[in-house]
Amino acid sequence: MIKALGIILLLTGVVGLILGVFGIFGTPLVVLNSWALAILGLIFFSSGIGLLKRTGDTNR
Repeated sequence: MIKALGIILLLTGVVGLILGVFGIFGTPLVVLNSWALAILGLIFFSSGIGLLKRTGDTNR
């Protein structure tokens, strides 16, 4: 369950970062503020990585 949440947060963060960076340095792909997308993407990405690192591999 925790790994699934970590993967979802990680993928959401990656999408937010991509859309935010494209909006900041190029043409905006969404109507939302690009800086907000980039910051939220960074938060979601780092929390997803943290969850995946913390849970580790329990299938031994």
